[in-house]
Amino acid sequence: MSAKYIFVTGGVVSSLGKGLAAASIGCLLETRGLKINIMKFDPYLNVDPGTMSPFQHGEVFVTDDGAETDLDLGHYERFTHARLTRDNNLTTGRIYEQIITKERRGDYLGKTVQVIPHVTNEIKNAMRKVGADCDVALVEIGGTVGDIESLPFLEAIRQMRQELGRDNTLFIHLTLVPWIAAAQELKTKPTQHSVKELLSIGIQPDILLCRTERPLPREMKAKISLFCNVEEQAVITAIDAASIYEVPLGFAHENVDGLVLKYLRIDAPPANVEKWEEIVHRAYNPKDEVSIAIVGKYVEYEDSYKSLKEALVHGALAHNLKLKISWLEAEGLEAADYAAQLQGYDGVLVPGGFGKRGIEGMLNAIRYARESKTPYFGICLGMQTACIEYARNVCGLADANSGEFDPSTSHRIIYKLRELIGVEEMGGTMRLGAWDCVLEPGSLAFNAYGKTEISERHRHRYEFNREYEAILTGAGLRITGTTPDATYVEIVEIPTHPFFLGCQFHPEFKSKPLEPHPLFRDFIGASYQNRQLHKSAATTEKSITA
Repeated sequence: MSAKYIFVTGGVVSSLGKGLAAASIGCLLETRGLKINIMKFDPYLNVDPGTMSPFQHGEVFVTDDGAETDLDLGHYERFTHARLTRDNNLTTGRIYEQIITKERRGDYLGKTVQVIPHVTNEIKNAMRKVGADCDVALVEIGGTVGDIESLPFLEAIRQMRQELGRDNTLFIHLTLVPWIAAAQELKTKPTQHSVKELLSIGIQPDILLCRTERPLPREMKAKISLFCNVEEQAVITAIDAASIYEVPLGFAHENVDGLVLKYLRIDAPPANVEKWEEIVHRAYNPKDEVSIAIVGKYVEYEDSYKSLKEALVHGALAHNLKLKISWLEAEGLEAADYAAQLQGYDGVLVPGGFGKRGIEGMLNAIRYARESKTPYFGICLGMQTACIEYARNVCGLADANSGEFDPSTSHRIIYKLRELIGVEEMGGTMRLGAWDCVLEPGSLAFNAYGKTEISERHRHRYEFNREYEAILTGAGLRITGTTPDATYVEIVEIPTHPFFLGCQFHPEFKSKPLEPHPLFRDFIGASYQNRQLHKSAATTEKSITA
């Protein structure tokens, strides 16, 4: 039996949280014992988001098979156990690329290639592929109803309803019920118009998720039900939540999963959300807080580091702590007072990025963390800059640099991946996806993971130059993680530092609220110890002064 399908669309405005809604529904269905899969269609013409600016698109989420995908897939993996691949995220660009390849090959036997049926068939085939081995497949349609570019996807899901019937398909529409401060009331007209737009292309929503900052009164739900031709019980209050991990509980309270099972005629045991209740309880009842400085290149747009932020939250929840993040623009730390700007933080983290902008500020932040014994965690570019800082300020190689930032440097500590020499294309030409890593016993990394062999996801174009290994390790740096064939350096540490670790991979992509990543858990733990140490020192100094 093939899967039943849930189609999630959005209306009125973008950024209402369709991905989070789809992930939360998937989470609830999993707690009822159902096997789910989940995918997203993005209407833009880029083949994938890999070459898009983080300011345009947010982070690029990388799957085990090396696909560069939309950040919503991060929500899917954090909230569910679905194993996602490149099949779980398709763009208009990729679909057209596939169609044009087939046309050039002669697969269409001389026919005129059109949006209907050729583009819609390609979209339906992608959905069926994802739904081949699960009970329920959730399909999120990116963009907003009414956009020209999303029309082929909406037409495809309309056809899926025609082909599979009402018992096997479900339309969920996420919309906005705004609070108008001047009138002091909620307004349903945007929702009515959004549903009308859907109806004009042949789609009648079964469930309405109404994003709102205030609870919907019963009479307002009845009004939406009447005008939108939806059962009153299927008009759901999707109220703003302080923690995204509260969303599944809010949906459970509104019986969204119960409605899904009812409409799709699925029998399943009751949902068990105890673990999610515990996570939310911890989030709202922390024993203390921990402050982390993130020194990055794209901090003006927090979605550029979405998975990173959530992984830090997971690490803090593991210690029952409230996370306080300060986003520091790396260029701002190129000034002489960089140390003063970093004082008072319990830990410092430098995330991934590309290009030379802000590098000197990152090097200053790393130097401060190293010299002040503040816990430091470097990811991808953060590992590479840690090696450069160590070469410059500990080993005395004053002009040490990366070939990415200064191709003419005499000490190229970081250089281009050997297999990419001569490759100038940007899209999909990096070291991507899951790669194995061997850890050195007794290291911070080994103590965190509790094993010597791990697999982590990568997205980088440059690597550590092992010609400088003897110089750096002779001065105290320790290489504690490499690929099994010892080709690539994966992790570096400073053994004499409370917590100083840089990794070439992106551990944030594998962290979940119920399964915090070991490196983030231990980094937050070390940062909190640093906080306690400074608090204790301050108390002692105060008592001596008194």
